[in-house]
Amino acid sequence: QVQLVESGGGLVQPGGSLRLSCAASGIIFSIYTMGWYRQAPGKQRELVAAITSGGSRNYADSVKARFTISRDSAKNMVYLQMNGLKPEDTAVYYCNGKSRVLDRDYWGQGTQVTVSS
Repeated sequence: QVQLVESGGGLVQPGGSLRLSCAASGIIFSIYTMGWYRQAPGKQRELVAAITSGGSRNYADSVKARFTISRDSAKNMVYLQMNGLKPEDTAVYYCNGKSRVLDRDYWGQGTQVTVSS
Protein backbone atom coordinates (compact mmCIF):
# COMPACT_ATOMS: atom_id res chain seq x y z
CA GLN A 1 0.00 0.00 0.00
CA VAL A 2 1.42 3.33 -1.08
CA GLN A 3 1.32 6.16 1.42
CA LEU A 4 2.60 9.71 1.30
CA VAL A 5 2.09 11.40 4.65
CA GLU A 6 2.74 15.12 5.05
CA SER A 7 3.45 16.95 8.27
CA GLY A 8 4.73 20.30 9.43
CA GLY A 9 2.02 22.67 8.29
CA GLY A 10 0.53 25.34 10.51
CA LEU A 11 0.01 29.03 11.12
CA VAL A 12 2.99 31.35 10.75
CA GLN A 13 3.46 35.10 10.58
CA PRO A 14 4.67 36.79 7.39
CA GLY A 15 8.43 36.48 7.11
CA GLY A 16 8.45 33.30 9.15
CA SER A 17 9.58 29.78 8.28
CA LEU A 18 8.13 26.30 8.19
CA ARG A 19 9.53 22.93 7.22
CA LEU A 20 7.20 20.44 5.61
CA SER A 21 8.00 16.74 5.68
CA CYS A 22 6.65 13.88 3.60
CA ALA A 23 7.13 10.26 4.59
CA ALA A 24 6.80 7.82 1.69
CA SER A 25 6.10 4.12 2.01
CA GLY A 26 5.15 1.35 -0.38
CA ILE A 27 7.17 2.71 -3.29
CA ILE A 28 10.69 2.31 -4.62
CA PHE A 29 11.51 5.79 -3.39
CA SER A 30 14.82 6.07 -5.21
CA ILE A 31 13.25 6.00 -8.68
CA TYR A 32 10.51 8.53 -8.00
CA THR A 33 10.55 12.24 -8.69
CA MET A 34 9.16 13.81 -5.54
CA GLY A 35 7.38 17.12 -5.50
CA TRP A 36 5.40 19.58 -3.48
CA TYR A 37 2.27 21.16 -4.89
CA ARG A 38 -0.13 23.62 -3.36
CA GLN A 39 -3.71 24.65 -3.83
CA ALA A 40 -5.18 27.87 -2.52
CA PRO A 41 -8.94 28.40 -2.22
CA GLY A 42 -10.47 29.02 -5.62
CA LYS A 43 -7.24 28.30 -7.46
CA GLN A 44 -5.79 25.38 -9.36
CA ARG A 45 -3.21 23.11 -7.83
CA GLU A 46 0.28 24.26 -8.80
CA LEU A 47 3.77 22.86 -8.64
CA VAL A 48 5.90 24.45 -5.92
CA ALA A 49 9.09 22.40 -6.18
CA ALA A 50 10.29 19.03 -7.39
CA ILE A 51 13.40 16.93 -7.02
CA THR A 52 14.37 14.03 -9.24
CA SER A 53 15.93 10.77 -8.16
CA GLY A 54 19.27 12.23 -9.27
CA GLY A 55 18.83 15.35 -7.15
CA SER A 56 17.91 17.87 -9.84
CA ARG A 57 15.57 20.52 -8.51
CA ASN A 58 13.10 22.91 -10.03
CA TYR A 59 11.00 25.59 -8.40
CA ALA A 60 8.06 27.79 -9.21
CA ASP A 61 9.26 31.32 -9.89
CA SER A 62 7.19 32.60 -6.98
CA VAL A 63 9.18 30.58 -4.43
CA LYS A 64 12.71 30.62 -5.86
CA ALA A 65 15.32 31.78 -3.32
CA ARG A 66 12.81 31.30 -0.49
CA PHE A 67 11.98 27.58 -0.58
CA THR A 68 14.31 24.58 -0.70
CA ILE A 69 13.32 21.01 -1.54
CA SER A 70 15.43 18.08 -0.40
CA ARG A 71 15.16 14.33 -0.12
CA ASP A 72 16.64 11.65 2.10
CA SER A 73 16.57 8.35 0.26
CA ALA A 74 17.77 6.42 3.31
CA LYS A 75 14.65 7.51 5.18
CA ASN A 76 12.22 7.76 2.24
CA MET A 77 11.59 11.37 3.16
CA VAL A 78 11.19 14.57 1.20
CA TYR A 79 11.25 18.02 2.75
CA LEU A 80 10.29 21.55 1.86
CA GLN A 81 12.02 24.29 3.80
CA MET A 82 10.01 27.47 3.45
CA ASN A 83 11.56 30.78 4.47
CA GLY A 84 10.35 34.32 4.04
CA LEU A 85 6.74 33.18 3.96
CA LYS A 86 4.16 35.53 2.49
CA PRO A 87 0.37 35.60 2.84
CA GLU A 88 0.12 34.45 -0.78
CA ASP A 89 1.87 31.22 0.20
CA THR A 90 -1.26 30.25 2.15
CA ALA A 91 -2.56 26.99 0.71
CA VAL A 92 -2.91 23.27 1.25
CA TYR A 93 0.43 21.71 0.40
CA TYR A 94 0.51 18.25 -1.13
CA CYS A 95 3.33 15.76 -1.46
CA ASN A 96 3.57 13.99 -4.80
CA GLY A 97 5.53 11.01 -6.04
CA LYS A 98 5.82 10.41 -9.76
CA SER A 99 7.47 7.65 -11.78
CA ARG A 100 7.41 7.83 -15.57
CA VAL A 101 9.04 4.41 -15.82
CA LEU A 102 6.27 2.78 -13.81
CA ASP A 103 3.56 5.23 -14.94
CA ARG A 104 2.61 5.94 -11.36
CA ASP A 105 1.48 9.15 -9.69
CA TYR A 106 0.71 9.31 -5.98
CA TRP A 107 -0.54 12.06 -3.68
CA GLY A 108 -0.59 12.71 0.02
CA GLN A 109 -3.60 14.02 1.88
CA GLY A 110 -2.24 17.56 2.19
CA THR A 111 -1.22 19.84 5.01
CA GLN A 112 -2.50 23.36 5.58
CA VAL A 113 -0.08 26.28 5.60
CA THR A 114 -1.50 29.62 6.67
CA VAL A 115 0.59 32.79 6.60
CA SER A 116 -1.11 35.56 8.51
CA SER A 117 -0.43 38.17 11.15
